[in-house]
Amino acid sequence: MYTPSMFRFDKEQDKIDFMKNYSFATMITSKNDIPIATQLPFVIEQTPDKLLLSSHLALANEQAQYIEEYTSLVIFAEPHSYISPAHYDKFESVPTWNYIAVHAYGKAKIFNDDKDKLFILEKMIHFYEQAYQKHWDKLAERFKKELIKEIVAFELEITDLQGQQKLSQNKSEIEKQRIIKHLENSQKGTEKDLAIYMKKTNKNLFS
Repeated sequence: MYTPSMFRFDKEQDKIDFMKNYSFATMITSKNDIPIATQLPFVIEQTPDKLLLSSHLALANEQAQYIEEYTSLVIFAEPHSYISPAHYDKFESVPTWNYIAVHAYGKAKIFNDDKDKLFILEKMIHFYEQAYQKHWDKLAERFKKELIKEIVAFELEITDLQGQQKLSQNKSEIEKQRIIKHLENSQKGTEKDLAIYMKKTNKNLFS
């Protein structure tokens, strides 16, 4: 990832927290030197010595054939917004885009055992909707077995984690305040979220 120093994530935990908050991501893997991709929900887990992503692909998805052999790139990329030069003081200004993104690299381990597949699915239930567990527990075993036949469950150990938060760090305090106010007043949820992140990186403006 090209990351100018002023836009780089400083703390590893901030990148991980961001991934957990925006956990629907794009996984890219090489197939004969051509990138193929799938959009997936991920469970992000931290252990004392590892960072793990788990999810599942459809059995018919050809990407599953390559995720163990080749390194995959998983891109977490929300929120973002167009930034108008109307917020800047200088006339000679151009539009830009503010955004936050994290790139996670690693090779996947595929789980073929039915119990392991169910374990991955139940981790996702716990992560996304714990209340659904009661419903899941009441489903027929026959139904669950048919379900897991059609998926490829996997876990990806992260070997490299890169992040960027381009949040107008190179602009003046008054320009940042204008941008934040504009984003806060937006009708788009992603732009409101971006304003929150901008405030976090510019706490001195709101103390």
